[in-house]
Amino acid sequence: MKTAVIVLSDPKAGEEALGRVFNALAATYDFKSRNDEVQLVFQGAGTRWVSVLTDVHHPAHALYEAVEDKVAGVSRACADFFGARPEAESKGFELIAENAVPGTSGLPSLARYAAEGYTVLTF
Repeated sequence: MKTAVIVLSDPKAGEEALGRVFNALAATYDFKSRNDEVQLVFQGAGTRWVSVLTDVHHPAHALYEAVEDKVAGVSRACADFFGARPEAESKGFELIAENAVPGTSGLPSLARYAAEGYTVLTF
């Protein structure tokens, strides 16, 4: 089984967003624990989570650390648009830009994930 977990929620959106990212991390952890192939991607306003989850005082930090090796990266265009690129780069996140959407610096390709047999989950 191959799964791509896409985080779209905005950490500025309150408790509901925290619930979404926690469930995304928990799903990633579940697949990882089963030795399934899983990749975690931060896209849209979700690119802002890179600075939040890497904070050791954040309540989801321990869970983030448990799946950090499954993070494929962050959407380059989304990180640009939502102001998360400097933080993503300074923290060593891969900037994913394989989908050359006109007028952007590129996004992850969900079509590639589908073509490669991944189930795509969004949070």
